[in-house]
Amino acid sequence: MTARLRLLVLTSTYPRWPDDHEPGFVHELCKRLTRDFDVTVLCPHAAGAAIQETMDGVTVRRYRYAPASWENLVNDGGIITNLKRRPWKWLLVPGFLLAQMWCMWRLIRSWHPDVIHAHWLVPQGLSVAMLSHLDNHTPPFLVTSHGADLFALRGWGLNVLKRFVVRRASAVTVVSDAMRTELESIGADVNKVEIQSMGVDLKVRFTPDASVVRSRDEILFVGRLVEKKGLRYLIEAMPTILANRPNAYLTVAGFGPEEPVLRSQVQALGMHGKVNFIGAVAQADLPALYRRAAVFVAPFIQAASGDREGLGLVCIEAAGCGCPVIVSDLATSRDMFTNTSGVIYAPPTDSTALALAVQKVLSATDKFNKDAVANRQQLMQRFNWQAVSRRYIQILNSINADANMNKSI
Repeated sequence: MTARLRLLVLTSTYPRWPDDHEPGFVHELCKRLTRDFDVTVLCPHAAGAAIQETMDGVTVRRYRYAPASWENLVNDGGIITNLKRRPWKWLLVPGFLLAQMWCMWRLIRSWHPDVIHAHWLVPQGLSVAMLSHLDNHTPPFLVTSHGADLFALRGWGLNVLKRFVVRRASAVTVVSDAMRTELESIGADVNKVEIQSMGVDLKVRFTPDASVVRSRDEILFVGRLVEKKGLRYLIEAMPTILANRPNAYLTVAGFGPEEPVLRSQVQALGMHGKVNFIGAVAQADLPALYRRAAVFVAPFIQAASGDREGLGLVCIEAAGCGCPVIVSDLATSRDMFTNTSGVIYAPPTDSTALALAVQKVLSATDKFNKDAVANRQQLMQRFNWQAVSRRYIQILNSINADANMNKSI
């Protein structure tokens, strides 16, 4: 019997415990890769999380990079957002990077992984690229960019580092065509870059439920409360929406650094009682929101820093539950719904156009609901985790085989 390959996964964002409200897409992929690989994840520690544990067959090892009460560089907004909000956290970055590289090197020496999957060009991709440059015992690696690492980290020096990571990687994946174009624009070698999104559980979790009566008035937003999500423009559109649909209301599911500002905006517009902030919602509870809402709105924008959505899979979650979707007309949004009818695009930052789009759906919810359900099969073929994990398995096996072939030559 052939021994299973050992896969080391490097990531900064990872669930701290079951049903954590932090994004869980890396874990969702990892647990599906355990069918073909022995998977160990190396990620930063956070208060309340175990140093080492097994989650859904995945071995998780969390490295310490500061005193426990200071290990908050990653969570509740992401590294880039946290550094922007609290510049003093830059003091944590050297320890974060050094601890990551040290623990990675020790794992490579003791566990001998066959292949590495680094999520995000910076810092994880940079760490393994630097190690591979210094130590030829470093296994071949795949690096996946998810968006913020590519769009928000800008400047000549950072572009040099991104090109270095791409050059050292055995393979690169990005989650949308717009991201491949961005890599090409900074001079990176895109010949090894493949477009491959993360997945959505469209088979079991995010499915329609005919027994649920869909609201004709509820507008839904799901996501981190950060600038690039564009929620301020949806709130700005609410008075216009209410002038025509007085029973309409907005449910906001999520948390983040912009929440105080957004709540103040609601108060200033006199929208108290019409905009409800319900906080973070566990993945298991999201389908109930998508199934009951009249429309899901994703008013994505490009943030002042240049950061923008890599893809925006919340839209696929909503559509998977049969919920009509309105999304900003960006290249990444068009990537999601190629040749898909029933999705409405609105110009980013245009609250008037957004209000008109919402009114259009609220006046014909049955029609848009049917369109969303009809699109499921096409979305399944591209975004369901079974298809996504199968392709990542192929990529990881391929770079391992190429590495072994090069050793034998």
